[in-house]
Amino acid sequence: MELRQLRYFVAVAEELNFGRAAARLLIAGPSLSQQIKVLERDLGVRLFDRDRRSVALTSDGAALLPHVRALLERADDLQRRAGRLSGSKPVRLGYVNWLPSDLAARTSAVARVHVDAWVAPSHAQAARVADGGLDLAVCWVREEDLERLGLVARLVGADRLYAVSAGAATGAVPARDTVVLLDEDVTSWASWNVYAEELARATGARAERISDGGVTGPAFFDHVRRIGRPVVNTPKGQTAALPPDLVRRPVVAPEVHWTWSLVRRADEVRPAVLAVVDALCDGVGDLGLHGAQAWLPAGDPYRR
Repeated sequence: MELRQLRYFVAVAEELNFGRAAARLLIAGPSLSQQIKVLERDLGVRLFDRDRRSVALTSDGAALLPHVRALLERADDLQRRAGRLSGSKPVRLGYVNWLPSDLAARTSAVARVHVDAWVAPSHAQAARVADGGLDLAVCWVREEDLERLGLVARLVGADRLYAVSAGAATGAVPARDTVVLLDEDVTSWASWNVYAEELARATGARAERISDGGVTGPAFFDHVRRIGRPVVNTPKGQTAALPPDLVRRPVVAPEVHWTWSLVRRADEVRPAVLAVVDALCDGVGDLGLHGAQAWLPAGDPYRR
């Protein structure tokens, strides 16, 4: 016995006509008749007297009707309560180092968003969404990552990367004249290493391997001084204040961009999660990613 069969019983009892009841339930008449027969068999009683011209409740059907209605009301109430409980749970959002500055203002009307305190690399945050540890994450992903993990992505932000150099030069620097650092700590820098290697192959920038975690922070500034050439800053270092002896220089030919995706599971159906995605991503626009001089690595979801 299924709840849908009980709903079919109530509809026929109220219409006393299988054709009208089937139209109301949006199912075929023969299917409705068959499901009523199955319900009668499961209950062990005949619910309707019917012939070609009329349908009438049996005494057993009339006796059971109020109890079935009460059961369906309780089932509907249970579903409403479950919906409220589900809606009361916050949407869990992870990130790497960047979030929309107006996140709270854009999401407060649609859901409660809990920003996870564990700040982890892009590949780790994407994996946490895939395994259910997070509902959403802002991270850098490639199309192959999305396919492998069963995720979908929407553009939520982007950074145009710049280079840091020592000395008096302050103008733009061609990408081929820059250096990119690759860290041997692949647990922390897997995504950046993939991106930097692709940048070096595509532009002629020099790739230099390090093992001291100096992709960001004070050690990064030491590497800039040591290398003597402009070094491309990572997204994690975009807002860091520079020491007075170092300068920020735009990278050109091409302009180098890093994208931020909002990722979710491909089978996600919860309204609150989908509403947060729309609230953060609708109207984001192009963000300069498709200009004539813009560069994105192979596999980036927004590369044309």
